Amino acid sequence: MMMAAQVEIVDNGEIIDTLSHHASGDYSSTILLREENHEYDVVKNCFLSGMSLHAAETTVVSVRKTSAQRITAKAKLAASNVFAEAMKRKNGGDANVRYGWYSGSKEEIERIVSYGFSSSEVEKFEKDDRSHGVGVHFLHHTCSKAAAVLGEADEEGIEHLLLCRLILGKPERIIAGSKQTYPSSSEYDCGVDDLENPRKYVIWSCNMNSYILPSHVVSFKSPTLRGLIRGGGGGLGRARSPCVSFPILMSILSKSLDRPRMNVILTTYVDFRKGKVRREQLIRKMREVVGDELLLDIIKNHRNSD
Repeated sequence: MMMAAQVEIVDNGEIIDTLSHHASGDYSSTILLREENHEYDVVKNCFLSGMSLHAAETTVVSVRKTSAQRITAKAKLAASNVFAEAMKRKNGGDANVRYGWYSGSKEEIERIVSYGFSSSEVEKFEKDDRSHGVGVHFLHHTCSKAAAVLGEADEEGIEHLLLCRLILGKPERIIAGSKQTYPSSSEYDCGVDDLENPRKYVIWSCNMNSYILPSHVVSFKSPTLRGLIRGGGGGLGRARSPCVSFPILMSILSKSLDRPRMNVILTTYVDFRKGKVRREQLIRKMREVVGDELLLDIIKNHRNSD
């Protein structure tokens, strides 16, 4: 018998960490959970509750849990428990274990589940002037919609999010645009965007494979959300219309955004022109930085002025 990480949601909607015995199974990185499994329901409901208005049109294709059958996986789980205990002793009995969503492509998530986080995941945020420090970023477990917006669909149109167990310890507030890469002092263990109501967690690279334990992979399809990101019909679709070309949109945004946010947009736009990022990624970055409401207002006002 062995120990495998589990999750459970209590009455206030928080995900808490528990442990249960799990019998040995197939040799693999993940285990497909059956729909009648309680753990499947917990993770699925957690994901859908964060999708807000898109939940009704979202289909969960599968929920997989990470397997601790391999020797290296067992070692990672044991190490995570040791670090959690050490964090408890450091911070007066509270390791502050939480769960958060990580957005990435199917290939990236599969690589993380198999081998852990690497510098590739950290480098995503080095050039982002709106990121809260340079580390591995997660979104609060109730913010699955925000995480889904940042994800990428695979060749079958399926998106994937990775739910991770995070040892936060004592967090410190990191402002947007910060290039901080380590805790500011030994008193702190991680970064957050807001101390009272954090939506974003930042695990520094020096701790990423000590304080992060991948837990579950949720695969899903959300046509309405994907339509917004792609601009395939309604919503931000007009951002792709010849009536509002990207050069014109860049010009309008430059008059509406502060310099840090505009620099993020321009950097992504330049990469788009060079073929380094896809149109879908550019639109997603605009939505992330500008916000849907402001972006739609800008587009609407421009079209009305024509």
